[in-house]
Amino acid sequence: MKKFLLLLFSLAALPALAFNTAELTAQLQAPQSVQGSFTQQRFLRSLDKPVQTGGRFALRPGRGLFWHLQKPFDMKLRVRRDGITRQDAQGQWRSNGSQTAQAAQVKLFMAVLGGDTAELQRHFNLTLSGTPQQWRLTLTPKTAVMRQVFNQIVISGGQLVHKVELDEKQGDRTVMQFSQLQTNQPLSPAARQALGE
Repeated sequence: MKKFLLLLFSLAALPALAFNTAELTAQLQAPQSVQGSFTQQRFLRSLDKPVQTGGRFALRPGRGLFWHLQKPFDMKLRVRRDGITRQDAQGQWRSNGSQTAQAAQVKLFMAVLGGDTAELQRHFNLTLSGTPQQWRLTLTPKTAVMRQVFNQIVISGGQLVHKVELDEKQGDRTVMQFSQLQTNQPLSPAARQALGE
């Protein structure tokens, strides 16, 4: 009986198998598409209240992200590896400014939402805690470029990303929250058109 109890205590003392970044990547990249609602709050040092925006999004890994801002005004953006474009009044996709300045931000954003931890590890040290159902990934900048922009980025979620918090060097902070998430469902006509379906 003593040996049996000793065995039970030693098994209980073994550390649980840790949830790792490879498993998180596989989990986040499993869906063919993710869509839902978002709210974004920008806490700017110069303002007393946060600037809040909201809308809908659709993500197709490998194809891009359709970002439909609905509040406080209507704007449709398409984010792909080649940059960000904005839909004009005639329905045409136009470049949204300097693509070279946005390239790093675009790659970062796509990597965060798409669970591309290999891309994130190029620029950040990753610290993952939690379980597949409730996890938190902290990104600490390791490249000079990212250290100039961010103190840290914290991403949290479950089966999908639910929240992204950007803590910026100059004192501003952005919090994005994702809700009403659906996977592998038909995309809206606007999202299909934007992502080339």
